[in-house]
Amino acid sequence: MGRPRKDNVPVSFRLERTVFDKLNQFCEDSGQAKTVAIERALGMYIDDYYEKQEIIKNNE
Repeated sequence: MGRPRKDNVPVSFRLERTVFDKLNQFCEDSGQAKTVAIERALGMYIDDYYEKQEIIKNNE
């Protein structure tokens, strides 16, 4: 039996060619699927944003 499917939403967007080329190279080097790499990168970016916002809020 395979693993259960994740709850997901299809997304369509455009990337600059240089960003796409970097993503493609990263995925080839790391063996990750583009979906996994983008999910992880966005998750890290968004978490970092909210952590910084909390620091700013606490320093006011």
